[in-house]
Amino acid sequence: MVSLPEELRAREAAARRQVEELQAESAELALRLEKAREDLSRLEITRETVAQVLAELSAAEAEPDAAAGGATETNESSAPHGVGVMMVPPWREGLVVAVLPDVYRDIVEIIADAPGPLQAKQLVPRIGLPTTTGKIEGTRGKLKRLVERGWLDEDAPGQFTLARQGPGRERTNSQ
Repeated sequence: MVSLPEELRAREAAARRQVEELQAESAELALRLEKAREDLSRLEITRETVAQVLAELSAAEAEPDAAAGGATETNESSAPHGVGVMMVPPWREGLVVAVLPDVYRDIVEIIADAPGPLQAKQLVPRIGLPTTTGKIEGTRGKLKRLVERGWLDEDAPGQFTLARQGPGRERTNSQ
Protein backbone atom coordinates (compact mmCIF):
# COMPACT_ATOMS: atom_id res chain seq x y z
CA MET A 1 0.00 0.00 0.00
CA VAL A 2 1.33 3.47 -1.01
CA SER A 3 1.24 6.21 1.58
CA LEU A 4 -0.62 9.45 0.91
CA PRO A 5 2.54 11.66 1.03
CA GLU A 6 4.27 9.36 -1.51
CA GLU A 7 1.24 9.47 -3.80
CA LEU A 8 1.14 13.29 -3.59
CA ARG A 9 4.88 13.51 -4.39
CA ALA A 10 4.41 11.24 -7.40
CA ARG A 11 1.47 13.30 -8.68
CA GLU A 12 3.39 16.54 -8.08
CA ALA A 13 6.36 15.21 -10.08
CA ALA A 14 4.04 14.19 -12.92
CA ALA A 15 2.35 17.61 -12.91
CA ARG A 16 5.78 19.33 -12.90
CA ARG A 17 6.88 17.25 -15.93
CA GLN A 18 3.66 18.15 -17.74
CA VAL A 19 4.18 21.87 -17.01
CA GLU A 20 7.76 21.69 -18.30
CA GLU A 21 6.65 19.91 -21.47
CA LEU A 22 3.90 22.47 -22.10
CA GLN A 23 6.33 25.35 -21.49
CA ALA A 24 8.71 23.85 -24.04
CA GLU A 25 5.85 23.47 -26.55
CA SER A 26 4.74 27.05 -25.86
CA ALA A 27 8.26 28.38 -26.49
CA GLU A 28 8.45 26.44 -29.75
CA LEU A 29 5.05 27.75 -30.85
CA ALA A 30 6.09 31.32 -29.99
CA LEU A 31 9.16 30.95 -32.22
CA ARG A 32 7.09 29.48 -35.05
CA LEU A 33 4.55 32.30 -34.69
CA GLU A 34 7.27 34.97 -34.87
CA LYS A 35 8.75 33.34 -37.98
CA ALA A 36 5.31 33.16 -39.60
CA ARG A 37 4.68 36.84 -38.79
CA GLU A 38 8.03 37.81 -40.33
CA ASP A 39 7.25 35.76 -43.45
CA LEU A 40 3.84 37.43 -43.72
CA SER A 41 5.37 40.88 -43.33
CA ARG A 42 7.97 40.20 -46.05
CA LEU A 43 5.26 38.91 -48.39
CA GLU A 44 3.06 41.97 -47.75
CA ILE A 45 5.96 44.33 -48.45
CA THR A 46 6.91 42.38 -51.57
CA ARG A 47 3.34 42.43 -52.90
CA GLU A 48 3.03 46.18 -52.23
CA THR A 49 6.39 46.86 -53.86
CA VAL A 50 5.47 44.82 -56.94
CA ALA A 51 2.13 46.65 -57.22
CA GLN A 52 3.92 50.00 -56.93
CA VAL A 53 6.52 49.07 -59.56
CA LEU A 54 3.81 47.84 -61.93
CA ALA A 55 1.84 51.05 -61.40
CA GLU A 56 4.93 53.14 -62.16
CA LEU A 57 5.69 51.06 -65.26
CA SER A 58 2.10 51.37 -66.39
CA ALA A 59 2.19 55.14 -65.90
CA ALA A 60 5.50 55.35 -67.79
CA GLU A 61 4.00 53.35 -70.68
CA ALA A 62 0.98 55.65 -70.80
CA GLU A 63 3.06 58.86 -70.95
CA PRO A 64 4.55 58.23 -74.43
CA ASP A 65 1.09 57.34 -75.76
CA ALA A 66 -0.36 60.56 -74.36
CA ALA A 67 2.48 62.61 -75.87
CA ALA A 68 1.86 61.01 -79.27
CA GLY A 69 -1.77 62.14 -79.21
CA GLY A 70 -3.34 59.16 -77.44
CA ALA A 71 -5.39 61.34 -75.07
CA THR A 72 -7.69 58.46 -74.20
CA GLU A 73 -4.90 56.87 -72.15
CA THR A 74 -4.52 59.79 -69.69
CA ASN A 75 -7.49 58.75 -67.57
CA GLU A 76 -6.15 55.20 -67.26
CA SER A 77 -2.55 56.13 -66.43
CA SER A 78 -3.19 56.20 -62.67
CA ALA A 79 -4.31 52.56 -62.61
CA PRO A 80 -1.87 49.77 -63.38
CA HIS A 81 -2.75 47.49 -66.29
CA GLY A 82 -3.73 44.00 -65.21
CA VAL A 83 -3.24 44.68 -61.51
CA GLY A 84 -5.82 44.98 -58.73
CA VAL A 85 -6.66 48.18 -56.91
CA MET A 86 -3.96 50.28 -55.30
CA MET A 87 -3.63 49.49 -51.58
CA VAL A 88 -2.98 53.08 -50.51
CA PRO A 89 -4.77 55.57 -52.75
CA PRO A 90 -3.30 59.06 -53.16
CA TRP A 91 -4.94 61.49 -50.75
CA ARG A 92 -7.35 63.97 -52.27
CA GLU A 93 -10.00 66.32 -50.93
CA GLY A 94 -12.92 64.38 -49.48
CA LEU A 95 -10.98 61.12 -48.98
CA VAL A 96 -11.14 59.80 -45.41
CA VAL A 97 -8.77 57.56 -43.45
CA ALA A 98 -11.35 54.73 -43.54
CA VAL A 99 -10.40 53.97 -47.18
CA LEU A 100 -6.96 52.78 -46.09
CA PRO A 101 -6.15 49.15 -45.27
CA ASP A 102 -6.22 48.43 -41.52
CA VAL A 103 -2.50 48.73 -40.82
CA TYR A 104 -2.19 51.99 -42.76
CA ARG A 105 -5.30 53.38 -41.05
CA ASP A 106 -3.82 52.46 -37.66
CA ILE A 107 -0.56 54.23 -38.56
CA VAL A 108 -2.34 57.43 -39.64
CA GLU A 109 -4.57 57.43 -36.55
CA ILE A 110 -1.63 56.89 -34.17
CA ILE A 111 0.34 59.70 -35.82
CA ALA A 112 -2.75 61.94 -35.66
CA ASP A 113 -3.02 61.32 -31.90
CA ALA A 114 0.71 61.81 -31.24
CA PRO A 115 1.83 65.12 -29.69
CA GLY A 116 4.68 65.42 -32.22
CA PRO A 117 6.49 63.64 -35.04
CA LEU A 118 7.03 59.89 -34.69
CA GLN A 119 9.76 57.59 -35.96
CA ALA A 120 9.10 54.09 -37.28
CA LYS A 121 10.73 52.52 -34.22
CA GLN A 122 8.34 54.47 -31.95
CA LEU A 123 5.33 53.50 -34.02
CA VAL A 124 5.95 49.73 -34.25
CA PRO A 125 5.01 48.86 -30.63
CA ARG A 126 1.98 51.16 -30.82
CA ILE A 127 0.54 49.12 -33.71
CA GLY A 128 1.15 45.91 -31.78
CA LEU A 129 4.25 44.57 -33.53
CA PRO A 130 7.48 43.37 -31.93
CA THR A 131 10.32 45.88 -32.21
CA THR A 132 12.49 43.79 -34.51
CA THR A 133 14.52 45.27 -37.34
CA GLY A 134 12.25 43.66 -39.92
CA LYS A 135 9.09 45.12 -38.42
CA ILE A 136 10.65 48.57 -38.08
CA GLU A 137 11.84 48.54 -41.72
CA GLY A 138 8.47 47.26 -42.94
CA THR A 139 6.71 50.01 -41.03
CA ARG A 140 9.17 52.60 -42.37
CA GLY A 141 8.25 51.45 -45.89
CA LYS A 142 4.57 51.93 -45.10
CA LEU A 143 5.28 55.39 -43.67
CA LYS A 144 7.21 56.36 -46.83
CA ARG A 145 4.33 55.11 -48.97
CA LEU A 146 1.88 57.23 -46.95
CA VAL A 147 4.18 60.24 -47.51
CA GLU A 148 4.38 59.55 -51.27
CA ARG A 149 0.59 59.36 -51.46
CA GLY A 150 0.02 62.59 -49.48
CA TRP A 151 -1.34 61.14 -46.22
CA LEU A 152 1.73 61.99 -44.13
CA ASP A 153 4.63 64.46 -44.18
CA GLU A 154 8.26 63.75 -43.38
CA ASP A 155 9.52 67.14 -42.19
CA ALA A 156 12.88 65.79 -41.01
CA PRO A 157 14.41 62.45 -42.08
CA GLY A 158 12.58 59.68 -40.25
CA GLN A 159 10.15 62.07 -38.49
CA PHE A 160 6.57 61.53 -39.66
CA THR A 161 3.54 63.77 -39.07
CA LEU A 162 0.12 64.17 -40.61
CA ALA A 163 0.10 65.89 -43.98
CA ARG A 164 -0.78 69.57 -43.60
CA GLN A 165 -3.30 69.52 -46.45
CA GLY A 166 -4.52 65.97 -45.89
CA PRO A 167 -6.32 63.68 -43.52
CA GLY A 168 -5.59 65.60 -40.31
CA ARG A 169 -7.89 68.39 -41.37
CA GLU A 170 -10.69 65.98 -42.18
CA ARG A 171 -10.17 64.05 -38.97
CA THR A 172 -10.45 67.11 -36.76
CA ASN A 173 -13.60 68.24 -38.53
CA SER A 174 -15.30 64.89 -37.98
CA GLN A 175 -14.48 64.68 -34.25
